[in-house]
Amino acid sequence: MNLQHRLDLLVRLGQYMNNKSAEWQQAKEKAFQKNNWFILPFIDTAVAGIVQNFLEKEKLQQFAKAYDLPQQVPNPKKVGLVMAGNIPLVGFHDLLCTFLTGHYSFIKLSSKDDVLLEHLLKKMMEWEPDVAPYFTISSLLKNCDAYIATGSDNTARYFEYYFEKYPHIIRRNRTSVAILTGNETEEELTKLADDVHLYFGLGCRNVTKLYVPEGYDFVPLLAAFNKYSFLSDLNKYKNNYDYNFAIHLLNKKYYMTNGTTLLIEDAALFSPISQVNYEQYTNLVEVEKSLVGNEKVQCIIGSNFTQFGISQFPQLTDFADGIDTVKFLKHL
Repeated sequence: MNLQHRLDLLVRLGQYMNNKSAEWQQAKEKAFQKNNWFILPFIDTAVAGIVQNFLEKEKLQQFAKAYDLPQQVPNPKKVGLVMAGNIPLVGFHDLLCTFLTGHYSFIKLSSKDDVLLEHLLKKMMEWEPDVAPYFTISSLLKNCDAYIATGSDNTARYFEYYFEKYPHIIRRNRTSVAILTGNETEEELTKLADDVHLYFGLGCRNVTKLYVPEGYDFVPLLAAFNKYSFLSDLNKYKNNYDYNFAIHLLNKKYYMTNGTTLLIEDAALFSPISQVNYEQYTNLVEVEKSLVGNEKVQCIIGSNFTQFGISQFPQLTDFADGIDTVKFLKHL
């Protein structure tokens, strides 16, 4: 398949994902039944982001043109993709980049997120049988020419060991933070609620830590967080909230809450489900300096950085960990 053929197929995939056909709705329902963290509103949010930002015809063409991708790849490589499963279709961008550059993907799906991607690959093969060699789902990734693996800090050490002799990209635990000044509008705080709560905070682009000026008024922020009060109706989330709440009560730890989200003063960047850490600052410049370039920080949300409300909607050029996946694949 030449580049234009692959681009056309991706555009068709976007059109399919954007419709509400019975089989696509059934696939999403099946994904939720297998993994109850994948509630249908969050699946739809993830799908909408992929369709609008990754699979629109003009965006795809401009993306391919920017990298001067050839129409034909004379010697395609086998690329092993180890997918994460923390949010719906989280590995889609790696798959897209591998397909665009003309290489063959050998995919190890996460058991937490195997329904949606497998369904989409089968649809592509129905439409175009020639696409079959480009996508192979496998539990073992042996004899590949390169690897892209996403996992925790612990699994990353194993990946580094097993894939050290091959070209590779290894991704580790990351999270996102927000820097507040106290001058945010109600609309901005509502958008920040999306950055915090979408996908239950399980994504690396979710805000798990807030930096606020001394004396910050948390009342408007907690009111904005009420947008996601429905999370308390979901058992898996409520169990986490009750557990963390109980721990803080037993430890006599100061907390704030709207009944759905806990705010805890803690220096840690990572926070558990249902909790957001915060830290007070006196010098904004020093805070910004400490975060820029921090290898644990995926996104910084704030007036001088990424806008509120868009952290979970990356563009094609927003590469995970800041590593240019297309450049890596193009020069294999």
